[in-house]
This record gives sequence, structure tokens and C-alpha cells, in this order.
Amino acid sequence: MNSKILKLPDVMAATALSRSSIYDLIKHGKFPAPIKLSERAVGWLASEVDGWLTQRAELRSVAGGASK
Repeated sequence: MNSKILKLPDVMAATALSRSSIYDLIKHGKFPAPIKLSERAVGWLASEVDGWLTQRAELRSVAGGASK
């Protein structure tokens, strides 16, 4: 595996979501869960966050095409 690890501020910047929104989406299985890095640190695989963003963009395209 050769993926960059993102910390929460980076995930928030990439997604434009707040901390509470990210954790709420995780709770409902709608956002990639973080990986435990140490006793008190977590991070997200950049590839998983990028994949989630791609899925959101595809949903937009599908929804936009359906309304025409």
C-alpha cells in the first residue's frame, strides 16, 4: 500500500465538511473510517477520501442528468 495519510484538518479542507459532519457520516457508514495510527492519533487514507469525493461528484452527475 502506497497511500498518503491525511489528518483531520486535511480531510476537512479536502471535503469542506466540519469535524462533526465527518464523524456523523462515518457513524452512518457514508464516509471512510479513519485508521488508528497510535493510541491517540487517527488518519484517513488519501485514496479513500479521494474515492469518496469522486463518488459524490458522480452522484451529482447522475442527479443532474436525471432532472433533464
